[in-house]
Amino acid sequence: MRDLCKQIVLKATSEVVPQFRLDARGGIHGVPHWTRVWYHGRQIAHELEVNPAVLAWFAFLHDSQRRNDGTDPLHGARAADYATRLRRRGVITELDGTHFEQLCEAMLLHSEGATIGEPVVQACWDADRLDLGRVSIRPRADRLCTAPARRAATIECALRMSIGQRRSP
Repeated sequence: MRDLCKQIVLKATSEVVPQFRLDARGGIHGVPHWTRVWYHGRQIAHELEVNPAVLAWFAFLHDSQRRNDGTDPLHGARAADYATRLRRRGVITELDGTHFEQLCEAMLLHSEGATIGEPVVQACWDADRLDLGRVSIRPRADRLCTAPARRAATIECALRMSIGQRRSP
């Protein structure tokens, strides 16, 4: 599964970065954010025993259709539409129908504050929310969905990562 997810990340970045409208390398919704979401997603997926391939695609697609770094309420819907186009083109091949639907649901609702959903969908939302420190928002346990994400140590580690600090030894 690790090799499969590595292939997804390479495939996703090669597809997403060239079409991304914002600053992919340094912006608040670009590659650094996607990479941290993938890091958090891997950890949560492992603990919840959900399909990490869904988390990999989510990490690199969920903000890929943003038109700005501010309020953009339809970016999740555009991301789900983009994923559908990628699937039709034969790019997203690693997910069965159910997992693909869960990916689209996670993207569609990721910025709505939802907390109710399938475990893999919740894992996607938490992976994204754990990176709120990049915009000076401390992730709150009561707004996270999963037990692994709600842990104080997880939140502290995520906060340090999102503001560029190293882990303590």
